[in-house]
Amino acid sequence: MEFDFDMVSVVRILLASILGGLIGLEREVHGRPAGFRTHLLVSLGSCLFALASIHFYKLYGNFSGTVPVGVDPSRIAAQVVTGIGFLGAGAIIREKASIRGLTTAACLWVAAAIGIACGVGMYATSTVVTMLALVSLLLLKKVENKLSRDTYSSVKVWSADMEGQMGRIEKLLADCQVQVMNVSIEKDMESRDIFLEFEVKYSARELACNLVNVIVATSGVKKVRLD
Repeated sequence: MEFDFDMVSVVRILLASILGGLIGLEREVHGRPAGFRTHLLVSLGSCLFALASIHFYKLYGNFSGTVPVGVDPSRIAAQVVTGIGFLGAGAIIREKASIRGLTTAACLWVAAAIGIACGVGMYATSTVVTMLALVSLLLLKKVENKLSRDTYSSVKVWSADMEGQMGRIEKLLADCQVQVMNVSIEKDMESRDIFLEFEVKYSARELACNLVNVIVATSGVKKVRLD
C-alpha cells in the first residue's frame, strides 16, 4: 500500500477548518448549542467529502473499453447538502410562539458549503463567503436591533362573565397601540367565567403601556397571560 501525502488536500482541509471555526466561534460566543466545534467539524467533513469526490473521479471517472464507466463527482457533495439539513433541524427550537436557532441552522448550512468549496480548491471564494457571513452575524445584528419590527403575541384573559367585557379589553389593547388580529372566547358554565384569547400584533418600539398590568386592573379580570 502506497502512502500518498497530498499537500494540496492538507491545505484545503486546514482552510476549511479555520473558516468553519470562525463562524462557529461567533455562535459559541452567543451561547448557541451548535458552536465552534460543531461548525468546524461540519466544514471539515464537507471538505473531506469534496476531496473524496474528486479522488473517486480521478480513479474511476474515465471512459475505458466498450462500456462507458463514469463517476459524477457532484453526487457526494449533493448528499452533504441534504444531510446537513438534519443538523440544521436539530438546532431549531420552538418555544411557544417564538422560534430560535434559524440563524444557527443557516450557519451550519453555510459552513458545509464553505467546506465543499475549500475541498474543490475555491480558496478565495470560500474566504470571501466566510467574511460576508461574519459581517452579517456581527454587524447586521446591530442594524436589525434598530429596526422597528412587528411582534406577534397571544393575550389570554380569564375573567368574570360581564356584559361588554370583551369590548373593554379590546379598547385597552387599542389604546396601547396593539392591533387585534383574531379573538376567541370560551365560557365555563359552572363558574360562569369566560376565557378570552386575543391574537395581537404590535411594534415593540411603539408599545405605549404594559399590557398585562393594564388588563389585570380591569374590573372582573382574574388572570392575564402574555405568550
